[in-house]
Amino acid sequence: MADQDNNDVADLIKDSPIPDSPVIPTTYDGEHVISFRCHKDIGCFNACCKNSDITLTPYDIIRLKKHLGMTSSDFLKKYTVPYEMEKDGMAGVRFLPVENGTACQLLSEEGCTVYEDRPTSCRYYPIGLLSMRKQDEYVDRQAYALVKEEHCLGHNEDNKMTIDEYRKQQGVEEYDEIDRGWRQLILKRKSSGPGIGTLTKQSLQLFFMACYDLDRFRLFVTSSGFKESFQMGDAEFEQIQTDDIALLHFGFRLLRQVLFGESSIDVKDGVTETRAAAKKERDAVKAEANPVDPDQPSPDDNSDMYTMCEN
Repeated sequence: MADQDNNDVADLIKDSPIPDSPVIPTTYDGEHVISFRCHKDIGCFNACCKNSDITLTPYDIIRLKKHLGMTSSDFLKKYTVPYEMEKDGMAGVRFLPVENGTACQLLSEEGCTVYEDRPTSCRYYPIGLLSMRKQDEYVDRQAYALVKEEHCLGHNEDNKMTIDEYRKQQGVEEYDEIDRGWRQLILKRKSSGPGIGTLTKQSLQLFFMACYDLDRFRLFVTSSGFKESFQMGDAEFEQIQTDDIALLHFGFRLLRQVLFGESSIDVKDGVTETRAAAKKERDAVKAEANPVDPDQPSPDDNSDMYTMCEN
């Protein structure tokens, strides 16, 4: 890979808020050969999970909430903490460690208790996925970096394979494909620069709900207000009521429309004008009822979010 790409990665690592990053600042393609194996008999077994800093993807949350038999809202509340990927910008979600500690909540002495549904970053380790898009580019590029931590003995194992072979062995191809729309949203936002403007509070709330809190997002898009606003076929509507992956991809489409003005979901004729008039009337009632803060929304009022999605 070009020297400039390696310089870009080195700058990202240098600017990282985490000191002494174990990521080697060299990028590789999928044909690069590594030697690595993790197993229960290795001396460092579970060490990486006892000092975890795991960012979750949308598909990670789908798999984990189903494994644990929880709603997305309950899973987020119990197991995660949100963080800003950029100042006043899109939010990411990290695993919340055990209380007063750094270990993963889902770790036992025998290993990971959700191994078959473990997150993307756990599957990738010791590889780091790097998705990049420069400001003058319209496609994202994918490369890989190697993570070497002092405690990890897996690199000493005689088990050679390419990065692509390792990805297939760890089952990350499915995860990367399903989460690709999420990464593209983040990359497009970052590569667009200041010209795209500041995201509104409602658009950030929609991003969080559509990417991470899918069960709540399903209630939003299957509500009467949403159906009255958008052209949706019966088959698509039925699918997103039961299929989390279909709902997630629908959410990515809606977010491209809301965040970047890409028309992907048709608005029904006359809806925008009707809703604007209704909003004006509603705001007047609010102002009369609460003259101190007429812009304070009702906690159960999704009408302004419907309007945002239409525009």
